[in-house]
Amino acid sequence: MRLSVFGPLIGLAILLSCVAHPAQGQTGAPGGEWRTYGGDLASTRYAPLDEITTDNFSSLELAWRFDQDELGPRRATPLMVGGVLYFTGAAGRPAVAVEAETGRLLWSHRFDEGERARVAPIPASRGLAYWSDGNEARILYVTLGYQLVALDAASGEPVLSFGRGGIVDLKRGMDQEIDPLTGDVGLTAAPIVVGDVIVIGAMHAPGAAPRSRTNVKGHVRGYDVRTGERLWIFHTIPLAGEFGNETWLDDSWTYTGHTGVWAQMSADPELGLVYLPVELPTGDYYGGHRPGDNLFSESIVAVDARSGKRRWHYQLVHHGLWDFDIPCAPILADITVDGRPVKALAQPTKQGWLYVLDRVTGEPVWPIEERPVPGGDVPGERYSPTQPFVTRPPAFERQGVTPADLIDFTPEIEAAAEKLASRYAFGPLFSPPILSRAEGPLAVLMLPYEQGGANWPGGSFDPETHVLYVFSSTNIGSRGLLPADPDLTDVAYVSGNVESGPAPIGAGGGGALTVEGLPLVKPPWGRITAFDLDEGAIVWQIPHGETPDEVRNHPLLEGVAITRTGRPGRVATLVTSTLLIAAEAGVFSAPSGERGALLRAYDKATGEDVGSVLVPGPVTGSPMTYVVDGRQYIALASRGELLAYRLPAAGQQ
Repeated sequence: MRLSVFGPLIGLAILLSCVAHPAQGQTGAPGGEWRTYGGDLASTRYAPLDEITTDNFSSLELAWRFDQDELGPRRATPLMVGGVLYFTGAAGRPAVAVEAETGRLLWSHRFDEGERARVAPIPASRGLAYWSDGNEARILYVTLGYQLVALDAASGEPVLSFGRGGIVDLKRGMDQEIDPLTGDVGLTAAPIVVGDVIVIGAMHAPGAAPRSRTNVKGHVRGYDVRTGERLWIFHTIPLAGEFGNETWLDDSWTYTGHTGVWAQMSADPELGLVYLPVELPTGDYYGGHRPGDNLFSESIVAVDARSGKRRWHYQLVHHGLWDFDIPCAPILADITVDGRPVKALAQPTKQGWLYVLDRVTGEPVWPIEERPVPGGDVPGERYSPTQPFVTRPPAFERQGVTPADLIDFTPEIEAAAEKLASRYAFGPLFSPPILSRAEGPLAVLMLPYEQGGANWPGGSFDPETHVLYVFSSTNIGSRGLLPADPDLTDVAYVSGNVESGPAPIGAGGGGALTVEGLPLVKPPWGRITAFDLDEGAIVWQIPHGETPDEVRNHPLLEGVAITRTGRPGRVATLVTSTLLIAAEAGVFSAPSGERGALLRAYDKATGEDVGSVLVPGPVTGSPMTYVVDGRQYIALASRGELLAYRLPAAGQQ
């Protein structure tokens, strides 16, 4: 019997909190600042700013650029507090502070970890955290070598009273032995601070071809923001006697790893809850070494911010075999359903579903049904007979693959697509990986693929209209398995097919399938979907991103009219009082001959284009917005630069 998804009875204090604090709109980023990675702890990515509008967006000009290569950001989203931008850089992950009005460097801090940083498995960083009690203010970030650093926000100097000289070694205090140099654990996400508690997740190397079925477990911990003392730990793979341990059959809990929280988290300070979007366990596509449902993998888990105790959980995928990690922060949204106020949690996913739960209890706001799913043919695998299916809202991505999904710009391209696809197995969502055979099929087609659907940038929510926005990629890929080399790993099967061979040990998933360089499936390949969360309905859906140059200029498409296809990638939406804003993934050639990416603005109600600005390079971070001296700015990372845009000064427009 499957364990109940709802935890022990919610404490009386939490229930009373719901009465004392009825559902109200999230405030978004307050006071023209951007104090947390998602704008607020609810991860709404909403700012109630209105200087930049549909009428003037295209007039935005570059106010300043921070382009020191040794410090420049890659995927970082800056914070803005008190006229200062704080962000993490690229090489060595320094923390950086610049003037929000000019981009002038105020300070930077890099912790030299030597060999520990050089061999770190997780190179990128997406941000940092800010905390203040009104008397002092701190910046908190995680290093390449998985150490938590606390800095004085004004000077950038380490806070010596925190941990040991301003540093907490996160490879310690994780309730397991971890090699300080080679231990497979790190973090790309920014820490989240709830009250006086810092909550830290974990990320691991890709699991398409694991080095071993045994790996570091990605337990989540809470630390005192003043002292760096560990306050609690939540075991994402339950230990003996803990709730959920029996979902790890054959004692697989003792050695299985991963199951961390590499995505951003969200929190509701009124309820005192932190929401953990948990990834899958070791072995992205083969789970024969970890039979059972595998709690709390691919689950949303609500834990008490002060104690780390589980209040409820909801598992989105049982015994995952698809790398459907929960990739982004849950969005906390106060909505009205059938006249009833609901404190909701909306989780965008790689599957292309928006899971909407009551964030107090974990119960689905609309039915989520357990339905039968296909089994497979891989020896030793024990497939879950059912998976949860969202009935409302509708999926924002295509799910499963049929011949009707294949690209058909011309009869020749359609024939080539059919020929390629004929070598693979078709199937619905949750069709499991299959053994790759020379006589066919090579693998099973997946749509969404692990790089498709929503990803780490997540979505945004307008608390005034109760509309949620999410960008997604329509990527098709395939997944086959081959017997692993026992001299290289103790895992029985790894990702690969009989033509390309097994994936290298330690590698991630493969690339998307193409026909003469064109995606195997029809466009749009990148889209934005707007949901009315009160109704659980799609309001509009549009392609996002100019048609790629390699499609527009493809020799097989000469003379063929191609409407905007959208572009796949990892894109964040930003919503303000007046606009929905999103940058495009990758670059394209503008009519002027310039190459770059468009920062686009849309009408929030209709999805209609209302303006764009050409960014000189690919956008690698999520845009944010803030106000300094009455002027609104939009800042975003592009390659090795941080760029800030604003309207021309009065009289220059």
